Amino acid sequence: MDYTQMSEVDAAYHILAEKRETMHYKDLILEVIEATHRPVQSLAMAISEIYTMINMDSRFHYEGESRWGLTEWVPPEVKRSSSRASSGTSKTAITKEAARKKKLESIQN
Repeated sequence: MDYTQMSEVDAAYHILAEKRETMHYKDLILEVIEATHRPVQSLAMAISEIYTMINMDSRFHYEGESRWGLTEWVPPEVKRSSSRASSGTSKTAITKEAARKKKLESIQN
C-alpha cells in the first residue's frame, strides 16, 4: 500500500488494520513516519503531533499500557460502558484531562 499519499493518521489506521493487533504507540508512530516518507524536523515533535491525531480520532482505541488498536476491534458492550464512564462527573473529566496531559508530557520527553 502506498502510504505517501495519506495523512499520518490514515497511515496509522491502515498499518493497524493490516497488522490486526495492537501496537505500542511509539512503534506505530515510527512506522507511520517511515511509511509516509515525510520530512521530520524533530522526532519528539512528530511523535507528539501524530499521537495527538490518533488520540483525537474515533477510529482508534487506547488499550492500556501505551498500546493502541482500532475501535472496530472492541466488542459493542465494552464501547457502551466506556462511553458511559466518560460522561461521568466533572471529577472524572478532570482526572482524565490530567492523565492525558501526563501522557503527552511523557511522549515529548
